[in-house]
Amino acid sequence: MKHELTLLLVATQFLTRLPLPALKHFDPDWLHQSSRHFPAVGLLVGGLCALALGLGELAFGPLAAAVLATALGIVITGAFHEDGLADTCDGLGGGLTKERALTIMKDSRLGTFGTLGLVLALLLKIALLASLPPAAAMTALVLAHGGSRLACISLITLLPYGGDLEHAKAKPMAQRLTRRQWALASLWLLPPLWLLWPVFTPAHWLLAAALALLTTLYMYRLLQRRLGGYTGDGLGATQQLAEIAIYAGLAAQL
Repeated sequence: MKHELTLLLVATQFLTRLPLPALKHFDPDWLHQSSRHFPAVGLLVGGLCALALGLGELAFGPLAAAVLATALGIVITGAFHEDGLADTCDGLGGGLTKERALTIMKDSRLGTFGTLGLVLALLLKIALLASLPPAAAMTALVLAHGGSRLACISLITLLPYGGDLEHAKAKPMAQRLTRRQWALASLWLLPPLWLLWPVFTPAHWLLAAALALLTTLYMYRLLQRRLGGYTGDGLGATQQLAEIAIYAGLAAQL
């Protein structure tokens, strides 16, 4: 249990900028092991964003509340996943070969495809959240942030690393997860699903899960075909698209 708590701390430090105590001793392999706790970090981020949305709804109304919740998520994570989405759009949109796409994705400058992808993603998030009743939007934030992180690590389970291993920013994350690790990660979603179930009907959750699954499968095929596997930026893009897919599945039925 102590080791798992350490891994949860490592996962939170990796995915967020929350002020946390530093680890006295760090094993690089802990970063790879900590990925089974990524959905838990998503639930934490989603919970904080839900709190911001609830307070914003009381003070300003649904649109401003959705903007505040989205902005807080970006601040908490340091735009970690949004950066991956933008780089993936630039790389796959502007690179015809794997080598060219990876070179573009490493470039710190933002291109046309990345700008368009990022702007459209943010607009979709805000519009979908603003279209939901407050309690439903808060619930959607929690489950979408947690579920999209599970979609993200699903690609680490299914695909090999497709980037340049020598220049990988986090080499331990370039290892594939086992199916057992993925199953352990999925358990993090069971408590919030049980607690938040009454807000939506089973049909709502099924559609949201189906759209998130289709999005993940699309990214699986795209990254496999274009890059031969996943990259850190590809995982960030998968998280963003799966999060939007969950919002869309819930909002479409309400």
